[in-house]
Amino acid sequence: MNVKKLDIKAKNGKHMVSNGINILIGLVLLAMPLLNSCNVLNVESEDSIPASEAFKNKKGIEQGVLGSYDAMQSLSYYGRTFSLFPDLSSDDLKHPTEATSSEYAQVDGHVILPENSAVEGTWDAIYNTINTANSVIVKVPDMTDMTDEEKNSALGELYFIRALCHFNLVNLFGAVPIKTSPTVGVANLNAKRDDVESVYTQIITDLTFAEENLTASFSTKTRASKYAAKALLARVYLYQENYEAAYQEANKVILEGGYTFLDNYADIFADDGSAETIFEVDFAADDRNRIAEYNFPKTLNGRYEVAPTTSIINAFSAEDKRKNATIAYDGVNAYAKKYDDLSTGADNVIVLRLAEMYLIRAEAEAHLGNPVIKNIQDDINIIRSRAGLSNTTAATTSALIAAIEEERRLEFAFEGHRWFDLIRTGRAVSVIDELDDARMTLYPIPSGEVLTNNLMKQNPGY
Repeated sequence: MNVKKLDIKAKNGKHMVSNGINILIGLVLLAMPLLNSCNVLNVESEDSIPASEAFKNKKGIEQGVLGSYDAMQSLSYYGRTFSLFPDLSSDDLKHPTEATSSEYAQVDGHVILPENSAVEGTWDAIYNTINTANSVIVKVPDMTDMTDEEKNSALGELYFIRALCHFNLVNLFGAVPIKTSPTVGVANLNAKRDDVESVYTQIITDLTFAEENLTASFSTKTRASKYAAKALLARVYLYQENYEAAYQEANKVILEGGYTFLDNYADIFADDGSAETIFEVDFAADDRNRIAEYNFPKTLNGRYEVAPTTSIINAFSAEDKRKNATIAYDGVNAYAKKYDDLSTGADNVIVLRLAEMYLIRAEAEAHLGNPVIKNIQDDINIIRSRAGLSNTTAATTSALIAAIEEERRLEFAFEGHRWFDLIRTGRAVSVIDELDDARMTLYPIPSGEVLTNNLMKQNPGY
């Protein structure tokens, strides 16, 4: 088992995780090789260091919190697969003919097999992150050298991570097991799927606690804050079609969060931790992601497993300044370039940023009774103006909702939004030619999970 040391180091203002040996990761890393399965409950080895030894004091809890963020760096999670598959499922990315990964080809063609190892890896990685957080959560109340405020702050970060993970799971797979306590050993491996409504209830519970107990901001964007929790809540409520709550949370982030809407779109991605971003997943040369590697053409030493579709390329008008910050060419081949650190993979992955809050506020208001058309137009035009475009001509609620969808597609191209936007609005089947069955908007539960978990049922159609 590859083991890492959780060691806080300052580098460009970020908390980094370096290689080494540390007893904490014996507690929190996956022990999947024990059964060669991906059962969500088979998480912690029985012979690992027990929690009572790993988390003895405030320092141990802090290291455990950082370990929970570290788990999101997995190549199967934000380090690669989860950052690419939602757009590959949509009409924004495709699997080029010269590419080699059959797992990626299945996702692009909407013929995903339950045996798809990349999908299984994502399922494993997200549940591993949840279990990592839960392993720390359960020990926080017993810390005698932490004040109640310090305990609640630590729990707020961990609940934010757990909520984000459950949110990602429910949108990929539908009903999934809710995990709110750590799992040890190989006993009681069966877990039923909780319905989607229950999963969302848990997500909102966790995020509500987080926004009430976290500080307004951290010195780094790679740790959760009060307004990161509010921003994620705004997205969650939008997906639930709770438009009043979505509006309120997005509005608070815009007015109170202290984030700055940058004048130059490319600056959002030029450096980590820009004034516009709200939450990012941390990466560095020793904890790298492989997003650029899978995006870049082979002529530039990439793998070119994904490429922009003609549809997204043509969706950008000639005047749209976002296009050159989003898509590049090697002379012949188009490729996504927002994450462009091919040599070290040290680009942070942006999860939440201010522009989304404006478009959530606009969409939420458009769905509310008696919307103020000018307010919706103003929020859309903030996005369009930075892109060098004229004000929107949409003037009815239906036209504005369509305009918002298009702005979301262009503004967040290759940031993992498009697939979920099409699903939540019920438009996936009508927009994506290869998708002829709405059941396929959910990924299959990995076959290893179904085979080893007697309570696990497969999604319809697989």
